[in-house]
Amino acid sequence: LGGMLRRLLPLACLAVAAFAPSVFAQQDPNWTKPFPPFRIIGNVYWVGTWDLSTYLVTTPQGNILINTGLASTVRDIKANVETLGFKMADTKILTATHGHFDHVAGMAELKRMTGAKLISSEPDVELLESGGKADFRFGDTPGAQFEPVKVDQKLHDGETISLGGTVITAHLNPGHTKGAMSFTMDVPEAGKTYKVVIANMGSINPGVKVSGMPKYPGIAADYAKTFADQKAMKIDIWLASHASQFGLHDKYKPGDRYNPERFVAPKGFLASVERLEKAYQEQLAKDRGQSVVQQ
Repeated sequence: LGGMLRRLLPLACLAVAAFAPSVFAQQDPNWTKPFPPFRIIGNVYWVGTWDLSTYLVTTPQGNILINTGLASTVRDIKANVETLGFKMADTKILTATHGHFDHVAGMAELKRMTGAKLISSEPDVELLESGGKADFRFGDTPGAQFEPVKVDQKLHDGETISLGGTVITAHLNPGHTKGAMSFTMDVPEAGKTYKVVIANMGSINPGVKVSGMPKYPGIAADYAKTFADQKAMKIDIWLASHASQFGLHDKYKPGDRYNPERFVAPKGFLASVERLEKAYQEQLAKDRGQSVVQQ
């Protein structure tokens, strides 16, 4: 399954495509394979595993962690943060691009560890606080469930997370989950200002009918809006929820010199969004041709 998944990824950037059975988390070693932390640009660092993205954003008033990976990779995140010379205790805010277990299963443990405030998009609050049981597709899948965690603040489309002079803007990009979010920020570096996006790409999980689901009747319109909104984004540096989605390992190897320019990819981002949109349109036509969704 791992080999098959890796062959499918380049076709549609479906880094989470084989999500449903818990065995996938175990059989894809890239989700738990350690990866050395490094500075991406300015105050933005990679502290995740080989494929599961966790971003550390540092500020003079404390730090922000975006995504947590699996529960078993919390120790790797902590080690990566400390390897960079920062302290986990300085983490003040936790957030995530979306509420599936491969990005938030470690949230409860990190919240206990740091005492940080958890901020989530409002539509994904129920997902986090139910430990995944509220998910429209995987709510009844034991392997997709995780330790529930209390959300301290709800985040809406266009609102910002501000700490120590860093301002992160949230963009609601639903479809993959009801509350999937992308984050943008302006990062100054070497006399230039880069628009950075941590994008939640609009991939479609197996078993999802994009024409409508009983627990998500508006999914088709949400996906369509996400693709339109992402195509309209003006960005410089493209990051995402998975390393494989933005080609991290083609752009950076451990030990490479610091060079933010390696992640400048507005055309790559647009091309990826367009590929995912095409896959969505094809599946939508197929779904509608097969049956009418009963709600």
